[in-house]
Amino acid sequence: MRGLTYRGPELVSVVEVPDPKPPDEFGAVVRVHAAGICGSDLHIYHGHGFSPDLGYCLGHEAVGEITALGSRVDGLAVGDRVLLPASVGCSSCRQCRMGLIARCETAVRGATVPCYGLSHALPGSQAEAVAVPHAVTNLVPVPPEVSDADAVVLTDNAPTAWYGARRGRITPGDTVAVIGLGPVGLMAVQAAQVLGAAQVFGVDPVASRLARAAELGAVPIESADPKGAIRAATGGGVDVAIEAVGADASIALAISAVRAGGRVSVIGVSQNKAYPMHLMAAQVKELEFAIGLCSVQYELPTLLALSAGGRLRPGEVVSHRLPLSDGAEAYRLQASREDGVSKILLDPSA
Repeated sequence: MRGLTYRGPELVSVVEVPDPKPPDEFGAVVRVHAAGICGSDLHIYHGHGFSPDLGYCLGHEAVGEITALGSRVDGLAVGDRVLLPASVGCSSCRQCRMGLIARCETAVRGATVPCYGLSHALPGSQAEAVAVPHAVTNLVPVPPEVSDADAVVLTDNAPTAWYGARRGRITPGDTVAVIGLGPVGLMAVQAAQVLGAAQVFGVDPVASRLARAAELGAVPIESADPKGAIRAATGGGVDVAIEAVGADASIALAISAVRAGGRVSVIGVSQNKAYPMHLMAAQVKELEFAIGLCSVQYELPTLLALSAGGRLRPGEVVSHRLPLSDGAEAYRLQASREDGVSKILLDPSA
């Protein structure tokens, strides 16, 4: 089959890779209908990957159809339309049984791989098909009223945004700043609104992203001094800041943009092992600071219901759909942040 593989910094290519098979009697194979490019995939693309491996299939966001099942998989059938949550769990540890897949105890011990498309250990989903371990935990049936575009965004971007909003404890009437308006940030705008935010401010250096956030109901901050603009607009700072980039500067902006007693929720993937947080300032400000990785399976029941009911519109953050054969161009576009580029889906059937 064909798969989009990582060959080195800013070099990806579609090549023939081995056909997947169920990893064991608990696994499955899914034929991919659509796969997404995530912001964290761009870390790998730029050479700041999560392993030294080369030549593995990329991607951890996909929707498709089950084509093979292990003999001990219950509750799923060949032909089921499913999405693949980005978080991968073992099914058996205490945390996974609670749905808190990002805390998987066997992954912490190195016995399982917590995500697709980071190395050869668990090949990714930007391919014609993908092998899924522990299928009962790591596949979720998709209601017919949820489109493929919605489903791909629900594998990672939408749950991460919802997790960030929930960890920021947004309550009705709060003011919220979303810093970084890629797909996760745009979904965070929607999540904050669903949770009752009175006003949502959007911060991003790309004009087209600000415009898209404004279309979703956010107030765009078009200023060289976003901290000052937010403080001026709110009389001292927002109640909650959601950081959806993972860069030191945007985390610092989130901390400075909240009022005294405010809450900061960091959901952007950071690879900094020594972030220089000003603890005294945070302590004096009585700041609440949350950071973590989303357990997609834990958030999905709520998000599937909100999406099916039209309260959330995940597919609206998708801007482009390209054939898998154009994978190299898709990554170039996603990395470029050119006008109009938000989220790109890859279609293996095209």
